[in-house]
Amino acid sequence: MKHLLMTAAALAMATSAQAADEVKLQLKWVTQAQFAGYYVAKDKGFYEEENLDVDVMAGGPDIAPAQVLAGGGADVMLDWLPSALSAREKGLPIVNIAQPFKTSGLMLTCWKDTGITGPEDFKGRTIGVWFFGNEYPFLSWMSQEGISTDGGEDGVTVLKQGFNVDPLLQRQADCISTMTYNEYGQVLDAGVSEDELVTFKYEDQGVATLEDGIYVLEENLEDPAFKDKMVRFVRASMKGWKYAEENPDEAADIVLENDESGAQTEAHQQRMMREIAKLTAGSNGALDEADYERTVATLLAGGSDPVITKTPEGAWTSEITDEALK
Repeated sequence: MKHLLMTAAALAMATSAQAADEVKLQLKWVTQAQFAGYYVAKDKGFYEEENLDVDVMAGGPDIAPAQVLAGGGADVMLDWLPSALSAREKGLPIVNIAQPFKTSGLMLTCWKDTGITGPEDFKGRTIGVWFFGNEYPFLSWMSQEGISTDGGEDGVTVLKQGFNVDPLLQRQADCISTMTYNEYGQVLDAGVSEDELVTFKYEDQGVATLEDGIYVLEENLEDPAFKDKMVRFVRASMKGWKYAEENPDEAADIVLENDESGAQTEAHQQRMMREIAKLTAGSNGALDEADYERTVATLLAGGSDPVITKTPEGAWTSEITDEALK
């Protein structure tokens, strides 16, 4: 009996030792190919290979990832750097530990028949802008152009845009915010031809900021066990992203399998994945300091109302990716 009890205890200890480390990931938005790398990493067993049990939690209009992270509901979250830096300056100590997205997908899409050919033509126009932290790149851009966002003939009227393209289709706005991989395609799907539109990519305008980075709470990085877990998480996630880039249709199918809402279609997700692959291309997960500094400079150049008022300190670390990429 004593021998049996010792054997059972040994088995229990072995099972406990092998139990996968849990990681809760809060996405920035709903299940879609924008987050394919994480779904692929889970589906293909890349997280399991790193002894991780990752819960990929979808976002939505009523979910603020930073609040979920701050409240302990997630270990790691995805966010745009402007939003993260603004939150950090306001007292939420979040840190970028990896940057899978190298290029920005944000742009303004305008009706060509408005006569808009450049930012100087935005004056007197109505422009749809996403808020909830997504407005900062636009506000910085307008500030650099010297264009007021308070309306009038010499300014732009900002329409708080929902996460759809209705304001453009219904002519409530001359331009709206779109992502290369999502809303722009929705405009085309509504029967509008590319010849009827003019687009302004933030990347081309020199005001692009880093999107969809991986963030954690600064205090958690003081725990060696947590840091080790994040090294494994980033390594497996980037393996998922590179697989998704090389196998876009399979990645889109994996995303669809995880879409509990049933709202996504195969054609839309395949198109989105191909566009997303252009944004993650060239990234191994490590944040490029030049890209970071460009984002900071853009946000600081806000005139009387900058997104951030001083150069951030400690807002990102290469410690996780340095170890993950060995």
